[in-house]
Amino acid sequence: MARYTGPKTRIARKFGEAIFGPDKVLSKKNYPPGQHGNTRKRKTSEYGIQLREKQKAKYTYGVLEKQFRNLFEKASRSKGITGEVLLQLLESRLDNTVYRLGIAPTRAAARQLVSHRHITVDGKIVNIPSYAVKAGQIVGVREKSKSFEVISDSLSGFNHSKYPWIEWDAASMAGKVLHIPERSDIPENIKEQLIVELYSK
Repeated sequence: MARYTGPKTRIARKFGEAIFGPDKVLSKKNYPPGQHGNTRKRKTSEYGIQLREKQKAKYTYGVLEKQFRNLFEKASRSKGITGEVLLQLLESRLDNTVYRLGIAPTRAAARQLVSHRHITVDGKIVNIPSYAVKAGQIVGVREKSKSFEVISDSLSGFNHSKYPWIEWDAASMAGKVLHIPERSDIPENIKEQLIVELYSK
């Protein structure tokens, strides 16, 4: 299953943001990686700014180029603002929903839980991280996996109220998708209009 497996801190430093989660190195070295990262100040072109935003979105959600392009094309065919629809499609991925529910500490961990058949949708095991979760569906932990330490540690103290589009039931260890998230519900620092402009060229 294709995904980015390279150095994550290097990518986070490139964007100046902890896009993969808390990062100790990033807090110490908040400048781009490389020999001249702390000294070189080059002006970035308009294309470069747009490309950077697309790359940031791809790395944030753990999506490769072809998948991302397909999602953009789907968003462009949908009703609504293309950039917002694109982010909604990314947020609706099963691995991201598992992450938002607090079942996993990172999207990479969520992806692994899904791939290893620990996650159910409406009571049935789904092992496809890119599966598009719809409003009304219930995403939960498989019965045999509820005692997993990584899951219980992640859920411990997690604030579920920060995402109004999902509702968590601690007793059943499952969450219901109330509605597809609005742009205001998505906390990621992504300027989606720049991505639209890039693909529109």
